[in-house]
Order: sequence, then structure tokens, then C-alpha cells
Amino acid sequence: MSKPEKDPRDIAKAATAKKNEYPKCLLCEENEGYAGHISHPARQNHRIILVKLADRDYYFQYSPYVYYNEHCIVFNKEHTPMKIDKAVFVKLLDFVKQFPHYIVGSNADLPIVGGSILSHDHFQGGSYTFAMAKAPYEYMFQVKGYEDVTSGIVKWPMSVIRLQSKKPERIVELSDYILNAWRNYTDEDAFIFSETDGEPHNTITPIARMNGDLYEMDLVLRNNITTEEKPWGVYHPEEKLHHIKKENIGLIEVMGLAVLPARLKKEMLTLGEAIVEGKDIRTMEEIEKHADWVDEWRNHYNITKENVNQILKDEIAKVFVKVLECAGVYKRTEEGQNAFRKFISTL
Repeated sequence: MSKPEKDPRDIAKAATAKKNEYPKCLLCEENEGYAGHISHPARQNHRIILVKLADRDYYFQYSPYVYYNEHCIVFNKEHTPMKIDKAVFVKLLDFVKQFPHYIVGSNADLPIVGGSILSHDHFQGGSYTFAMAKAPYEYMFQVKGYEDVTSGIVKWPMSVIRLQSKKPERIVELSDYILNAWRNYTDEDAFIFSETDGEPHNTITPIARMNGDLYEMDLVLRNNITTEEKPWGVYHPEEKLHHIKKENIGLIEVMGLAVLPARLKKEMLTLGEAIVEGKDIRTMEEIEKHADWVDEWRNHYNITKENVNQILKDEIAKVFVKVLECAGVYKRTEEGQNAFRKFISTL
């Protein structure tokens, strides 16, 4: 309820905007205790804790948007842009070594597929088991030279490679190898282009956790290419889903937790009443954008005042699964999975 719904194009602009304001962004250490101003939220009760990750200074804080238990943000002491590289894998695994009951991950480092703040290097974590962590391996493989690392594709709407080992340094090396291979990978038949006109498109959303005595790294393949037909992004929620979710699909959503715009709370209340009372949704300005969606499923239920809210929640969940499938570079079809394995074979 406290997080504004952002337009992906505004997020991209903010990543490169030249600013002299104090603090430079919502993550900088100067936010601690900051009174705020009309366009910058107050942080008087905000506190940060110094942590060392791979001998670099980072700060640990609890998030002002508590999406799940102990939702935390770990941000670089320096105001430096997001970048996914080998050093990130080292830091993520160092974090879970120090805090084995937490998961931690990084948003991708490119607009459209990245998080809402690309201008400051940071991770997110917490004491929570996401749905993706429970998802099993679907297809196992070995990479030559890394036979000691358990590797496979995860059964998940998005395109996820999971690595497991008791030796974090081995996961780091293989993660870096996969990242570099993916950054340079093009498969025109699958509409995956590493770059167009010098602009890079391939990157990774990495997530680290402990699984018993095993270190575990999930590498979610991302691509931010756009076309005239899909200016929001080819691997971005389709426009017909924007009435529920139009923002970038970031780290938390990737792992299976829907972060939805606050407007939906009021809209779904109004929509539920309108459905029960048999009103014409298309004549109601606040909720007319939901009319086509409601038409798809309203006849599947015997809708009453008592069950309408649960039905709306269930149907929103189905939309969110479609949102994740849109963001997956390899679709959950035979053709899509064959293309995924084609990339794996290049490793």
C-alpha cells in the first residue's frame, strides 16, 4: 500500500538521470534518519547496519515495504549502478554463509527486466521460503569441468537454472561461466538476441540460499528486447494483463510472490460488488479496464457475496502466473523447452 506503481519507462530514465539531490537515491546511507521532503519519503526511524560482503562495505536494512518476513535490503556503501558480474555471485554466497536462515538475490541490471532502482547496487533478502525454492528440478545436466556441481533446469514459469554444491567457489565459477555464455547468446529462431545496435539484452537475476549443507544458486535468464509491436518488452507482461500488473517483473515476483499495485485493493472491492449486483462494469470508469478479464471467467462460477472476494484473488493469481510466463525467455511449451536445452547444450 505504501509503494507507488511505477511505469517501466520511468524506471529506465531514473537509472541514467543526472541528480545532485541529497540523498542521491532512496537507498543511499544518507537516508538514515532523513526527514524527507515533498518528493522524497521521510526515513526518521530508518536504521542501517554495516556488513562485509567479500571484504566490501555494504549496509543491511529492513525494507520500508514489508513484502514478507524480515524483508531486507543490502546495499553498497557507494552509490554505484547495478551490475551483475562474478563479484555479485561471490557476495550473495558470502551473505548466506553469514546468514544461512536468509535467502538473498539481486535484481537484473537492465531496464524492463530489472527492479525499480537500477542506480544503486543492492540485493534483497529475508527469512522466507518462496514458491520457487520449493520447485523441483525438471531437467538435469552437467557442464564439462563442473561435474561436481549439481545443475539443472527448474520446473517454473520462468527460465531458471539451479546450481548446488558444498563449495561456494565452484558455484561462483559456474555461475560466471553461464552468465558470460548467456550475455553473448543469440538464437534467432527463439527470438533471443544478445544485442541489437550495440545495446545488450541478455542478463540474469541470481538468487542464493542454503539448502541444508548445500549452497544453492538460481540463475533466472532475462532478456529486455523490445519491438514495435511490444514496446514494453517482448519478455514483459502482455498489455492485456496490465490492468493487474504492468511493472517490471523484479526479483520478488520472479521467486513467485506477486507485488501488486495498491489501487487493486479498492478496485477489487468495487468490482466484487458490481459483479454480485449485476452491474455493467464497462460503464464504471474506475473498473472498466477489468471488464474483458471478468468476461473470461465469470460464467465458470456461481458467484455470491460470500465467495466473490476469494474468486477475485484466485483469478488474480492466475493472471500472475501468466505474467511470469510472459517474462520467461523460454516458454513452457515443447518448442520453448527444446530451445532452452539448446542453450544448455552450448555450455
